[in-house]
Amino acid sequence: MAMSPRDTEQLFQQLRGGTTPARGLEAFAVGIDRQRAELQRMIDHVGHGEGAFKFLRGGYGCGKTFMARLALLDAQERGFATSFVVVSVNDLRFHNFADVYRHVVSEVATKSCARGALGDILDRWIGTIEEQLVKLGADDSAPDFDDKVRAKLDEQLAALTGGKAPEELTSVVRAIFDLKQQGKHADAAQLVSWLAGSKNIAAEVKRRAGIKGDIGNREALGYLRGILEIAKAADYKGLVIVIDELETVVRAARKDTRAASLEGLRKIIDASGSYPGLLWIFTGTPEFFDSKRGVQGLQPLHDRIALQRIGNAVSLRQPQLELTPFDRARLVEVALRLRLLFPAVDRADFEARVPAGMMGSMADAVTKGFAGDVGVVPRQFLRHLVTVFDLVDEDATFDAASALDFTPRDLTLEEQASLAGKAAVAPPAGDEPDDGKVYQAPVLDW
Repeated sequence: MAMSPRDTEQLFQQLRGGTTPARGLEAFAVGIDRQRAELQRMIDHVGHGEGAFKFLRGGYGCGKTFMARLALLDAQERGFATSFVVVSVNDLRFHNFADVYRHVVSEVATKSCARGALGDILDRWIGTIEEQLVKLGADDSAPDFDDKVRAKLDEQLAALTGGKAPEELTSVVRAIFDLKQQGKHADAAQLVSWLAGSKNIAAEVKRRAGIKGDIGNREALGYLRGILEIAKAADYKGLVIVIDELETVVRAARKDTRAASLEGLRKIIDASGSYPGLLWIFTGTPEFFDSKRGVQGLQPLHDRIALQRIGNAVSLRQPQLELTPFDRARLVEVALRLRLLFPAVDRADFEARVPAGMMGSMADAVTKGFAGDVGVVPRQFLRHLVTVFDLVDEDATFDAASALDFTPRDLTLEEQASLAGKAAVAPPAGDEPDDGKVYQAPVLDW
């Protein structure tokens, strides 16, 4: 599929900053066909009315975030709404499901809306109801038409959730509809934000909707069910959620915080099957899955998701999907694809000054800078590659061959570890040793 000029520019802009692009990933997805097919299988599985989860496992530089974002693009192409969330010790307390809910719903996206798509989904659902009423003979110009829409909203939401949606969800959706009909779009937008978990909503706006307080841990699962069903009623297949960088959990200094976060994760995956059309995708490093500070420290969670190996064989269909590190051939193929995609001002001049054969030499130069550790170099390599492309495009006197003299810079902890010849894993925060003792699963209030 051809990329638009806008998506191409956005892709290279994000690569310049060392981040994974949100769009255009399929254009340089190399060596991951089997893993991608497995995630597509899971997406199709939940599209048929199931609820499920999947973990992406891999060391630094394996492409977990890339794979997860590509899965979201594949899901959107299949008609799903999606959400991408990065775990943060300070901002996303994983044991607090209200936090998880807030991040997930505020980041909901669709193929036509890059983020914050909840309002669009609600509008689409309400529009569908209005069309249904008109087809049944209702007059959309009649004074009682809005009353019929309100009644249908209540009826559908109750039916879709099996009566499990919180009462205030129905009140808020009805109030959003009323405020928009009255032309009070700013107040309606505030209620959409409240529905997405925001706590910064004016008291007067809450009163109009008949609500008090904010969405708490106990209610958040019910609200997520409601949002999922509304998305499906708005003609989306379901919702695919990515929770990225779970290894952040094990780097928390306090043992009770780690235990609560892991127990929260266990509760989410145990409940996943009761949310038809919802797929959770989690990413984490071996540190998260294999250390006592992580999954192995909470036996019930480890029992559910442990990676099974038979000799050297690992099934792609088990809970953990293992991603392999980059090798030289894969790195060069990515570079060749990006070379073809780069929006050069003078294409012929660009290709003459950055010949295809140079891609292998550049990969070798960057790898040499990391003591031959190909697996840890992709981020630095891609930034270096795009910088060379930019310089050739901007400066007619720049010699691309000079890029073969590479010095690593702006290193992450993992890249620093590679340069020092250590394991490419950041040390956990805090000074509590891993004493080999398992966590006692705490009781969470949701």
